Amino acid sequence: MSKTLIRGAKVLGGEPQDVLIDGAVVEAVGRNLSAEGAEVVEADGKVLLPGLVDLHTHLREPGREDSETVLTGTRAAASGGYTNVFAMANTFPVADTAGVVEQVWRLGQESGYCDVQPIGAVTVGLEGAKLAELGAMHESAAGVTVFSDDGKCVHDAVIMRRALEYVKAFGGVVAQHAQEPRLTEGAQMNEGVVSAELGLGGWPAVAEESIVARDVLLAEHVGSRVHICHLSTAGSVEIVRWAKSRGIDVTAEVTPHHLLLTDELVRSYDPVFKVNPPLRTERDVMALREALADGTIDIVATDHAPHPHEDKDCEWAAAAMGMVGLETALSVVQATMVDTGLLDWAGVADRMSFKPAQIGQATGHGRPVSAGEPANLTLVDAAYRGQVDPAGFASRSRNTPYEGRELPGRVTHTWLRGKATLVDGKLT
Repeated sequence: MSKTLIRGAKVLGGEPQDVLIDGAVVEAVGRNLSAEGAEVVEADGKVLLPGLVDLHTHLREPGREDSETVLTGTRAAASGGYTNVFAMANTFPVADTAGVVEQVWRLGQESGYCDVQPIGAVTVGLEGAKLAELGAMHESAAGVTVFSDDGKCVHDAVIMRRALEYVKAFGGVVAQHAQEPRLTEGAQMNEGVVSAELGLGGWPAVAEESIVARDVLLAEHVGSRVHICHLSTAGSVEIVRWAKSRGIDVTAEVTPHHLLLTDELVRSYDPVFKVNPPLRTERDVMALREALADGTIDIVATDHAPHPHEDKDCEWAAAAMGMVGLETALSVVQATMVDTGLLDWAGVADRMSFKPAQIGQATGHGRPVSAGEPANLTLVDAAYRGQVDPAGFASRSRNTPYEGRELPGRVTHTWLRGKATLVDGKLT
């Protein structure tokens, strides 16, 4: 593989430097590096980050290839600056056996656009009744370390306790979709003033918070690791903050859409805004931003949830829940966290690369931009401003809540182990 010199990049938003890639690794970082024998990429002060890592992606394959495939999903990931994604288990068949997770892992290897680490189901068929083959999935070629029934909550406390005990043996983590099912029967949106005015079934914050509280206590009792998926309420923030103050081994994620959008948007009755957990209030949004800034919330995860046109272009009650997010995540984080002064680019690298890689044990990802490290890199034009046009998405689906909205920042280049997967905004 030939050499590449990235000239004049602001590494983690710092002073401009040159970064020399030789093969699959970073050879040198410094000023005025020699370009001899190297292809030169003029960064012109763009921000260079380690390749982004998403701990929460729905790639839909096997079974729902009409929504997304591993190939189209990883192309979308590369477009958004990601070099590693964790694929959720709610496929058809469910990724609850070694065979299915190995299939997803091998499809990721074949795609070549980013690494794919399958997440294994906690329970057989996501039914919440019986533990899945956690050990076999971990020992498979896919080496699964994260387990989740995302899309459904592991609502049985005994099953959740057993899962935490099981994964403790090999250092795994259970990622919980915190939703008490009895409290959300018939729920259509966040419970509050807007739901009352619209006459839509309310989704109370306590449905999330009660599960978060239970699971951090279970993790403390077992001495195991628990990760909270798509945390969305101010109350959940306070519970996680309290748990961390006690030394409980809990981590949490927030999605870009919960950092920006509120339940006021549901007044349009546009199903593009229907998501699980639902969009919350402005107060919740502000609490989530502050928690991400102070480290109470550890990471940003996209919850990229593609759906075909017919599943979203229908009446609100019948519409599927979810939004695509891989190709807009970094822009939303820049708008809500960087441009507001809550995080600098080093903080973005921490929340979107270093920590998600650490939580998911993604070998070779989330590494410093320094000599000898894998050349998994993302170059961002932070000065760019433009409207979101889903027609240009690499994802197979178009269910974005940002269509026509102006967002800052644009990923121009992505490198996976030194190979350019995105050049000047175009996939290779």
